[in-house]
Amino acid sequence: MSVRGYLLAFSKFTLLLSLRILLLVPAGSVRSQGDAQSDNKVMDNITVRQGETVFLRCAQGDVVTHTAWLNRSSILYAGEDKWSVDPRVSLVTLNQDEFTIQIESVEMTDEGQYVCAVQTSQRPRTTSVYILVQVPPKIINLSKDLVVNEGSNVTLVCQANGKPEPAISWRLISPSGDLGSDDEYLEIPSISRQRAGTYECSAANEIDTDVQTVDITVNYAPTVVEGRDVGVTLGQRGVLECEADAVPEADFEWYKDDRRILNGLDGLDIMSSGSLSKLTFFNVSEGDYGNYTCVAINKLGSATTNFLLYVVIEPTSSTLLQGPRAVQDGSGGAMGLHFHSCLLLLALLPLLLRF
Repeated sequence: MSVRGYLLAFSKFTLLLSLRILLLVPAGSVRSQGDAQSDNKVMDNITVRQGETVFLRCAQGDVVTHTAWLNRSSILYAGEDKWSVDPRVSLVTLNQDEFTIQIESVEMTDEGQYVCAVQTSQRPRTTSVYILVQVPPKIINLSKDLVVNEGSNVTLVCQANGKPEPAISWRLISPSGDLGSDDEYLEIPSISRQRAGTYECSAANEIDTDVQTVDITVNYAPTVVEGRDVGVTLGQRGVLECEADAVPEADFEWYKDDRRILNGLDGLDIMSSGSLSKLTFFNVSEGDYGNYTCVAINKLGSATTNFLLYVVIEPTSSTLLQGPRAVQDGSGGAMGLHFHSCLLLLALLPLLLRF
């Protein structure tokens, strides 16, 4: 016989065997369990998680002539012969008592009805079972990190798949707050700086929970702490400190009256880091005393605060000896001399009146 003949014979044999097995399960032949007139049995559903292994068992008998496992009219195993090309499907047991196959690493596409068809010497019988595949939740669509201006309307979205369908929830976790939602969408109207932080989306079903986060940065114009006046002795070191709250961080400028101060000139140093700027006088001179202005600036606006650098007179040895009642101005000596002269005049007055 030629090669073509062999191929034709093999094709006919395959077709005949397929039809013979499929005829064991005619369309609409599966009935509910307990039907006394039927040899068709429906087993309880098998629930399995994605990635696990499921075993399909079918009772046999002494008079079984042919047996097969089918899925959606596709033959998986016909006796010991494997028809499925899926490497995850394999034979576990085939004897007079049972016919068991297994499907490893179960996927969603494996969900559905499976039928064990058995041909006996009397009549065929079938056993059907439905596989339900449970899938842990997985977040598939999540808002990216956001940078917005204060007062903007913000919407966050979190979508997930899974089986059973996962429940979605939002909450503000850093800083902790009462803002939350049990919906795919979290609406934040006219967002304030207090609502900036890390938001957590949770997708949960009875299998597992998937969690991811979104960071929201809220930009706002600077606000500054009211300036504190500073007194410094001539020739000593003095520091003015300016603190600003802003996002993004503020840049600082210093002015004396209307003249901007440049770092490193006239013995002055400007050091700015984060929210704080310091103007340092290493050796205060007479010309340094006066009014100063700190300006904090970012792309959304600016804020100012004023300082006064004033003179503090250092105590001398003579003022310390005179005590706390000592007069500090230049007429103190003359006033003392006038006082002693008056006392002397009062003492001599009785003698003068005798003459």
